[in-house]
Amino acid sequence: MQGSLVRGALDPRGSDAREIAALWWLLLALGAAVFAVVAVALFIGARRNSTTDASTARRWMLGGGIVLPSTVVAVVLGATLWAMRSTAEQPPAVEVEVIGHQWWWEVRYPDHGVVTANEIHIPAGEPVALRLQSADVIHSLWIPELAGKLDLLPERVNTLVIDASSPGEYAGRCAEFCGLQHANMDLVVVAHDAAGFTAWVAEQRTPAADPATAPAQRGLVTFLAHDCASCHTISGASAGGETGPDLTHLMGRSSIAGGLLDTTVPSLREWITDPHDVKPGVLMPAPALTDAEIDDLLAYLETLE
Repeated sequence: MQGSLVRGALDPRGSDAREIAALWWLLLALGAAVFAVVAVALFIGARRNSTTDASTARRWMLGGGIVLPSTVVAVVLGATLWAMRSTAEQPPAVEVEVIGHQWWWEVRYPDHGVVTANEIHIPAGEPVALRLQSADVIHSLWIPELAGKLDLLPERVNTLVIDASSPGEYAGRCAEFCGLQHANMDLVVVAHDAAGFTAWVAEQRTPAADPATAPAQRGLVTFLAHDCASCHTISGASAGGETGPDLTHLMGRSSIAGGLLDTTVPSLREWITDPHDVKPGVLMPAPALTDAEIDDLLAYLETLE
């Protein structure tokens, strides 16, 4: 799903990521310099004869064994502390709660009354505070182009402040092994201009419309009559489950199954029919539905834009 989004930490698009990238390049340059100095010293040492006087040997030991390492460590420490100072929390324009599940991301906007999944929408050019917590095991959120990674813990909330310098889409993923489907726990950060973010929030706050066609109406009945409604929320449809992702605007998202599948009707059919075949170990059960019921359910889910 996100192959086209993957660029990496050395292509920073946020202030924190730029500090981290600059520190990485500094460490690379220092490492190369130290390697060159040691290589030259070894070469010179190999060519010297055994008549080198003790004072010269002591100078080499002092310079190479104390002065050089101390200087490198001091420079690295100073640069690291400066980067940490630069990436300290700023007053956020938006606060977002990100809750890690096995293996998907719940995303809440408490000040806006919006809930979504596997996507974080932010205003470009503004600091955004991500309040991170896990609902089960330890996860870690990493958005390489925007910031460093930070753990999501079950027992406490960590805060990661991100900003995107320009509108666009930025890939994120879980960076802490969290079980069988750890590699398939992706998300995308979508940065909007100010008007675009306001429009997205307004759209997300709109309840699901009543289905207009007979198949979609039957699909809603199927959704409410089976286990779907006990796990998923659809605003405006008397479905208030909280175990799985909120589906109110399902078709407006780019992916399902924690970033594993694109949001298309064939992918939804595959996922609903046998989620364990698509993503072994997932908690979602395979519903006992006939082909006709699945057709109706898909007709209803297509309306959730």
